[in-house]
Amino acid sequence: MAITASMVKELREMTGAGMMDCKKALGETNGDMDAAVEFLRKNGQAKAEKKAGRIAAEGIVKTVVKDDKVASIVEVNSETDFVAKNADFQAFVEAVANQAADSEAADMDAFMAEAWEADTTKTVKDALVEKIAVIGENLNIRRFERVVTDGCVVSYIHGGGRIGVLIEADTDVVNDEIKTCLKNVAMQVAAMSPKYVSRAEVAEDFLNHEKEILLAQAKKENPEKPDNIIEKMIIGRLNKEMKEICLLDQVYVQDSDLTVSKYVDKVAKENNANVTVKKFVRFETGEGLEKKQEDFAAEVAAQMGN
Repeated sequence: MAITASMVKELREMTGAGMMDCKKALGETNGDMDAAVEFLRKNGQAKAEKKAGRIAAEGIVKTVVKDDKVASIVEVNSETDFVAKNADFQAFVEAVANQAADSEAADMDAFMAEAWEADTTKTVKDALVEKIAVIGENLNIRRFERVVTDGCVVSYIHGGGRIGVLIEADTDVVNDEIKTCLKNVAMQVAAMSPKYVSRAEVAEDFLNHEKEILLAQAKKENPEKPDNIIEKMIIGRLNKEMKEICLLDQVYVQDSDLTVSKYVDKVAKENNANVTVKKFVRFETGEGLEKKQEDFAAEVAAQMGN
């Protein structure tokens, strides 16, 4: 069967694959459009497997919030920052975030096995594999989290997707002032990276471990001081540490006269509301991942055969 330019164009629009790949797929399948799509998907799978070993530590974080009650946050990685800024890649991450907002999956394996909302004949994994084939880099849906609340949930994205934050709060009033307050708290989380919402979340084991470390430090620095003075020093240092790692105890970055807790209480009082910050989720792109190290001199030398 003769393969026409219009057939190649149609297949390319359906799959996003390259023109020559589409022409080859149609030739291999005798012009059968559905079979050609399947051929490209299988070819994309092969390409994805070849790329899977390459480090994907760039990328972006995206959030989706629906009706102030349901939200999702996802991190999708790419190999290069150039691809992370690509409109096609960003649209894919947006679709992943929307998928996560509607998902009931408890873990990544279940999420990847779900039907892809944009085309339910595929799974999320299939959609990822196809995007790898189109973009030409290893991509990875690294993590997601979904928040559902009876109160209010807001999101904040910093640095074009370098950091993303969700804040969940129990509140009996949801208006623009309350949402602005919670967004400001999300900005605080992005900037100051707390570990806990409040001291109530800090495990006793963690506190005991920190006390041991602080005790050893205090005795080494002040061997002449009696135990009761050392104990007071430890309490002071531990309180200082709690103010750094517990969100509500942190100094509010937009008004150093307030803690985050006092800022939230102030806005709540102004709006006749009861507001309690319940949870935060903070994703930072590439957090904990090994970054690809480029040695351009070595690459040039290799290409020249030296």
